[in-house]
Amino acid sequence: MRRHYERMPSEALGRPVHLWRYGHSGRPVLALPTAGGYAHEWQQQGVVDALGDLIDAGRLCIYQPETNVAEVWTHSEGSLPARMARQDAYESFILSELVPRIWRETGRRDVIVMGASVGAMYAVNLALKNPERIPRAIGFSGRYQARTFTDGRMTDDVYFHDPSSYVWNLQGEHLERIRAHAHITLVCGQGAFEGNCLRETRHLEQGLRARGVPVWADIWGHDVAHEWQWWRRQIRYQVLHRLDRW
Repeated sequence: MRRHYERMPSEALGRPVHLWRYGHSGRPVLALPTAGGYAHEWQQQGVVDALGDLIDAGRLCIYQPETNVAEVWTHSEGSLPARMARQDAYESFILSELVPRIWRETGRRDVIVMGASVGAMYAVNLALKNPERIPRAIGFSGRYQARTFTDGRMTDDVYFHDPSSYVWNLQGEHLERIRAHAHITLVCGQGAFEGNCLRETRHLEQGLRARGVPVWADIWGHDVAHEWQWWRRQIRYQVLHRLDRW
């Protein structure tokens, strides 16, 4: 399997970003990590190997950058405006720097963004805010309430990173763009440590359906827990069912 690691310069973030790429051609997948924010997470957790046959066959090309989750969401240092400004900078890196690079290198624009847990919030936000650039998102066991990470504080800045809140108020031209281009898949188990994720998944699904946004909720069984052994299986299942149909 072709693997490539680098520290990608980012003008938006003002620093290099750890980035792994797996594969040489095929459908581009932008994989966003969980609360650790590590660029090698899918490799470390066995997801890359689980998709190895598709990668080797040239059907799938995975890009996994690090995220800034620690400086924005999982630690409380700094003011909320400063933290949200860092999140805006990260989204600018993805949209203005990484996605155009993915287009150039793969020759394709049909990017699928995926993430588990807090990575699902990143993924869904990117697709809902930028449906032409990232038209497909799959969230696994997502935490979709950004205010969970701000001690319940909800400012205007937090609101626009909190999909469970803003989807209910989508309207006008932006809503029409989402309806025309985006599709959101929300995957969640019903087992250990999935309680909050399941509630937030259902709430987000209801909000998207209320606004007419294409959404599919794939709810797994009561034995399916909030852990990588299940996310590996769910990711492979979704890739196999979506790769040539979306």
